[in-house]
Amino acid sequence: MMYVSTRDANEKVSASQAILKGLANDGGLFVPEEIPQLDADIETLAEMTYQETAYAVMKQYLTDFTKEELESCISAAYDDKFDTKEIAPLREADGAYYLELFHGSTIAFKDMALSILPHLMTTSARKNQVKNEIVILTATSGDTGKAALAGFAGVKGTKIIVFYPKNGVSPIQEKQMVTQKGENTFVVGIHGNFDEAQTGVKKMFADASLAKELDAAGYQFSSANSINIGRLVPQIVYYVYAYSRLYKDGVISSGESINVVVPTGNFGNILAAFYAKNMGIPIAKLICASNENKVLYDFFATGTYDKNREFILTSSPSMDILISSNLERLIYRIAGNNPAYNVQLMNRLKTEGKYEITPEMKEKLSDFYGSYAGESETADVIRALYEKTGYVIDTHTAVAAGVYEKYKKETGDCEKKTVIASTASPFKFTRSVMKAIDVKYDSMSDFELADELSRIGNVKVPQAIEEIRTADIRHNTVCEVKEMPDTVRKFLKI
Repeated sequence: MMYVSTRDANEKVSASQAILKGLANDGGLFVPEEIPQLDADIETLAEMTYQETAYAVMKQYLTDFTKEELESCISAAYDDKFDTKEIAPLREADGAYYLELFHGSTIAFKDMALSILPHLMTTSARKNQVKNEIVILTATSGDTGKAALAGFAGVKGTKIIVFYPKNGVSPIQEKQMVTQKGENTFVVGIHGNFDEAQTGVKKMFADASLAKELDAAGYQFSSANSINIGRLVPQIVYYVYAYSRLYKDGVISSGESINVVVPTGNFGNILAAFYAKNMGIPIAKLICASNENKVLYDFFATGTYDKNREFILTSSPSMDILISSNLERLIYRIAGNNPAYNVQLMNRLKTEGKYEITPEMKEKLSDFYGSYAGESETADVIRALYEKTGYVIDTHTAVAAGVYEKYKKETGDCEKKTVIASTASPFKFTRSVMKAIDVKYDSMSDFELADELSRIGNVKVPQAIEEIRTADIRHNTVCEVKEMPDTVRKFLKI
């Protein structure tokens, strides 16, 4: 299995090389030349553990890894750092099945891929005789940063630098990042939003003179963002696993199709569901849920992607994104794997802030449904679900649940079994969640809120929250967007 750039068909690399590079030389994203088919039937998958499912999926994509290498990466990643044996359990509530992706060490879905990425990356480095130290350069809207920091902390031969919007993440998210231990970890708040952080990181990846400076000092960049194929492939696993659990539990019959709802910002998580569908998992509709930064909703409705709009800070900050990087992988595919046309569209996005796809391309998006939930709707969903079932969900998951209700009303498709990707623990956004349940909670401190959430939801406070109650602040660097490259140089002492 080889990987090509979405912007240049001549740039072709192996899986391990794609993982190491993160981004293609031309700024494109690596995609597999074709999406492989699962070679295990549903009866076989139903008897597999999460780890065995991960191997069944990932071996199809990472074909230059040996069985021993891949199994070693999987067993190191999906171990007791997850607080449930199932790794990604399904929880039925009010007629939908919530796929809980937040049982890892940083209580968000990013753990599912970022627990394994350091192992994939160090294995890839050995396979390709890389002598340089790998510098993971990442922008985060809140969750990727901490999950990447936790994954790479203390990993030999790596350093990690995370940029986040200083006033654009939740207090818990920020505390998780700035208290991160590890001599190889660096965290920087920027005066700007996530899109500016992500654009700044992409510019550094594309800076040839900076690459030379790094190489001379014994370093090379790689990415832990979802633009890295090593992030995307592990995310496919949990959709395959969710389907197999529904079958095993007798909820669905063999071949019965389901819907999947994903709260989406950077488009990676729902793209993984699209890949799972194309591997053979019977997914009927991919329901793309946006918050008030509804650039993806507008795209699916009109065929025009337009980032020229106000950037809104919401209670679901991991989705506060106007440039959905992973959408490029889908655009490339619906353009008939045409890199030249994809480049035209991406250049238009860069220069004009928008692009429009052809009617033929729009027809190929029939698998998707897009909608959005506003702030008051999100709060209403959290409160209503709690009052009806006692189940507490976070703000991002509530956006998805709200959009699912709109989907059912608009389409009448109410009977199909539906999986909602529950992307973060409610403990990560305690103030927004508890205030939605009852405004009286707004007077409490963040950690008092965590204890109260534990009480009313009848769930234990996660270890990730307990750890940061009294943790020391270790990272307090703040910079302007234009200062990002010099901040990197300063950390690396070059």
